[in-house]
Amino acid sequence: MGLPTLGITERLTTWSQDGDAEGALVAGLLRALSVFRGAALAWALLGVALSTEHLDRPVVAGALVALMIVATLVFTIWPGSRSVFDPTAWPTVVMELVVGVVVLVGDGLVYSDMRPQSLPWSWPAAGVMAAGVAFGMRAGFVAALITGGASLVSEVLLLDRDSGWVSTFSKLGLWLLAGGFAGYIVARLRRAEAQISVARAREEVARQLHDGVLQTLAVIQRRSDDPELAALAREQEHDLRGYLSSSVDEPTPFEPELHRLARRYESIHGGAVSVLVANDLPELSPPTVAALIGAIGEALTNAGKHGEAERVTIYAEPADDDETAFVSVKDNGHGFNPAESTERIGLSRSVRGRLEELGGRVEITSTEGRGTEVRMWL
Repeated sequence: MGLPTLGITERLTTWSQDGDAEGALVAGLLRALSVFRGAALAWALLGVALSTEHLDRPVVAGALVALMIVATLVFTIWPGSRSVFDPTAWPTVVMELVVGVVVLVGDGLVYSDMRPQSLPWSWPAAGVMAAGVAFGMRAGFVAALITGGASLVSEVLLLDRDSGWVSTFSKLGLWLLAGGFAGYIVARLRRAEAQISVARAREEVARQLHDGVLQTLAVIQRRSDDPELAALAREQEHDLRGYLSSSVDEPTPFEPELHRLARRYESIHGGAVSVLVANDLPELSPPTVAALIGAIGEALTNAGKHGEAERVTIYAEPADDDETAFVSVKDNGHGFNPAESTERIGLSRSVRGRLEELGGRVEITSTEGRGTEVRMWL
């Protein structure tokens, strides 16, 4: 729709990756986890102080307390702990989970079976929440189950307590809530930060366009004696204004956009475009719709500009996995010989680039005198 030629997509991508918002989010989460670790450590120390008469192995208890103190300091102060919010920094999360598991299992060696208080049950929740923050809700749930398994070993196997099952499942419920809720909240916060960042980028681009490109398009519409050129400038202006005023995640109806592209092709190139969309096409996310519409628009531009196609068919249906979409743009234009000619720059860069960035793929087949077909999966 003309946007790639203006460099807007590249600017938005660069500006939306500004690390200020993400850095503030990470800093806030680090502070929250640090406060929780400190509070959980204080609770464990208080529990030990109030139940020393039930300690069977004071030396082991001291070692576990020392381990929690060192771990709290390390994961709070050590610079590497900041990378826990990077999904690739799994060793940091694993280390904190391992410490939590060791403390939970060691708890079964510290107290007698008549103990009134568990030593460390709240402290391992920090590792569970860290997993949720770094990898999402599912990772938080998995970390909670691992921690719950360690608690079960301590309560049932080491202490042989009849009430160990009840205690374990009570703590497991809290850990599941902590890990899942942490992952959910962080995902929502990051999504909000991304929307704010892109919205700011749109505002900046809109200001630049208003003083430049949009003014130029308006002048072309008023002064051009060519009705076709004026109509094209008007449509480009409409597309740009719609793009800049749309919400970041505003749903774009796929089929109406296909018909809009078809009408545009017919008005500019004079050919006929048929649009066929299967009823069971899966619901497509806004980024997927945007990528497909951009790629289809580029395929139509090549069909009209280079192939001079009189007939074009756009067909969309579910892919074999029923979760992605398959789209075909087939024309009866001049075509080209792939063995003797490289793909046109627009097809190679725009169509392939748009889809491959989102994990899709493209196949282009063409025969001289028999047209071209662009097949897309996304």
